[in-house]
Amino acid sequence: MHRGLFGIKDKGGYMEFYKNKKVFLTGHTGFKGAWLSKILTDLGAEVTGYSLPPHTTPNLFEMLDFGGRLNSVIGDIRDFDGLYKAYCDARPEIVFHLAAQPIVHDGYENPVYTYHTNVMGTVNLLECIRLTGNAHSVVNVTTDKVYANNEWEWGYRENEPLCGYDPYSNSKSCSELVTYSYNQSYFRGMGIPVSTARAGNVIGGGDFSKARIIPDCVRAAQCGETVKIRNPYSTRPYQHVLEPLFAYLMIAEKQSLDFSLADCYNVGPDDAGCVTTSHLVDVFCRMWGGGMSRMSADCGGPHEASFLKLDCSKIKSRLGWKPLYSIDEAVLKTVEWVKAYIENRDVNAICEEQIKSCYSKLEEGEKAHD
Repeated sequence: MHRGLFGIKDKGGYMEFYKNKKVFLTGHTGFKGAWLSKILTDLGAEVTGYSLPPHTTPNLFEMLDFGGRLNSVIGDIRDFDGLYKAYCDARPEIVFHLAAQPIVHDGYENPVYTYHTNVMGTVNLLECIRLTGNAHSVVNVTTDKVYANNEWEWGYRENEPLCGYDPYSNSKSCSELVTYSYNQSYFRGMGIPVSTARAGNVIGGGDFSKARIIPDCVRAAQCGETVKIRNPYSTRPYQHVLEPLFAYLMIAEKQSLDFSLADCYNVGPDDAGCVTTSHLVDVFCRMWGGGMSRMSADCGGPHEASFLKLDCSKIKSRLGWKPLYSIDEAVLKTVEWVKAYIENRDVNAICEEQIKSCYSKLEEGEKAHD
């Protein structure tokens, strides 16, 4: 055993697998994409990112140091020719597809753009993979909202019907179906393992998006205002951003070594992490301090599911993944990052510290599992 890139002893896990691997990552300038780019480059991967420019100012992507191991290509996933050129130039072994229009509210406002990006963007990327045939492992990241939501109180399993209600959710359901068709028609015969990962709601430092509850809390805290909650009783599977990212890394690695593991996987917290929006905000206010408070606001907006929970038994039993952080820990890590940013401290160092901490917990879990 030797010291890994995060200063942790590794024994052939993520650290060794991704070192010098050629990785193609769509959506690398987004919130989750920037975190994943940081992890991969720190692990020694050679990453080509393909994405539109960051959609917020400020944004996490421009704050991070990728150590010269990221080739950032600014392009639109709907532009097949541009995507195909970037893909062929990269000649990737591993592919992560995160590029998307990710906001439910924006999907209602601009459904055509949402479907073009989330459905045809998936088609375009899978076509690149089909035409070149050089990928060894592919993960398409979708969402927990792909399921036909019956507002029941138990978690959705991967064999439940896919039928997202709103344009965003439905477009991600379509992305799942497109991936299934390409798998059946091409990739299984080509020996390319492709999985989809249906992740729950993520929180963490570096998210500056509009119409998301934690960024809304941060903006309220900075202005000394009361947090206004649009849907206080909506229940969601909240998790820290690093949880699903390490799950994606695990899926890509393990299916490349065992083709039978290529499948669709839910990635979310245990039941204790499925909380109402008001509970999440209460935790944030407590962690932030300074007498922060919240109030309910008239939603007055389009339909969103009231209750959503994931059953993650499959990824736990087949891959050995499990959630690492309680909802309190996830919010605390978010608050720590945000306060470091506000105080003009080195957020790149904070990201590295949180990634290392997450990997340490994963390593402890693997030892306990062994």
